[in-house]
Amino acid sequence: MRGGPFPNPQSPAPKSRVPNPVRYDASVDLIHYPGGVWPGHWQAPVLAIGNFDGVHVGHQAILASVRRSAAARGAAPVALTFDPAPTRVLRPDRAPRSLMTTAQKLEAFEAAGMQGVVVVRFTPELSRWEPERFVSDVLVRWLGVGEVWVGRDFVFGRGRSGTFEVLRELGISWGFEARKVDPVCLGGAPVSSTRIRTLVGSGAMREAAALLGRPYAIDGLVVRGDARGRQLGFPTANLQIANELVPPNGVYAGFVRRDGSSYPAVANLGTRPTFHGQGAASIEAHLLDVDMDLYGANLRLCFVRRLRDERRFESAEALTRQIREDCRQARAVLDGVSV
Repeated sequence: MRGGPFPNPQSPAPKSRVPNPVRYDASVDLIHYPGGVWPGHWQAPVLAIGNFDGVHVGHQAILASVRRSAAARGAAPVALTFDPAPTRVLRPDRAPRSLMTTAQKLEAFEAAGMQGVVVVRFTPELSRWEPERFVSDVLVRWLGVGEVWVGRDFVFGRGRSGTFEVLRELGISWGFEARKVDPVCLGGAPVSSTRIRTLVGSGAMREAAALLGRPYAIDGLVVRGDARGRQLGFPTANLQIANELVPPNGVYAGFVRRDGSSYPAVANLGTRPTFHGQGAASIEAHLLDVDMDLYGANLRLCFVRRLRDERRFESAEALTRQIREDCRQARAVLDGVSV
């Protein structure tokens, strides 16, 4: 089962990328600004504001503070994020690839205990708002916040003039509290989305997982290919993906998630040089010790460890021997690991 091209961290995202193959039926309240209807049961919500790309352990610390404070107040814990990310509007030539799809981000918010999510549609017009207008129009008059939490480096408003100090002073004027959470540091440096992108882009999946609090994952729709893997005795699910950022070419141990169940797997990212030279790139996963019909299924591929580079073999027999070894290594890596 082989499919279309996939993006690598340096090249433009392909037009064939699936917008959101894994649908998410949100149990959280999801509203948009402008145009959304404010849920009447949000009484003075406790709000986290940020881009939250990756919803990594630093973001999770903010969301945990929001959840605890909301419980103490008897209020709803709510996350506010932006779509598209402000960088895509203000500096599109420098905008980084997202670590998550919208569906993945909503799942992460729910897992963090948020009862509601606000998505602000970021536009050039909105970027020109002064901090005072964003606070008065969105946070106060529309959401009626009781408390707002941000990361230490959070800025907002025209020319990035809205610092935490500005937010705190505006909160005093409008009757809500503003609080901030210091960055979480791991490995001697703050956890950040930028740092995680660098790790994923280099294939350092264990290190990326430590900063994310879970393995890095991509979502994809299984499409038909030339069935080369099945001919070799290792049937694969070929994924047409939704995510913008994928690890570099190579062979990985990980898990495939489908309908709430997880299956150990070996994934190959690359151009299949043994048979196709430098042909179109693909992402394909072989489920270990499981054979099921996956055509048309929506899957999540979770990366645990990079096993080796992709390379060309002299024959199909040599490739088959290597795949057997890849499967053996993957079983050893994944033994006792769960996602």
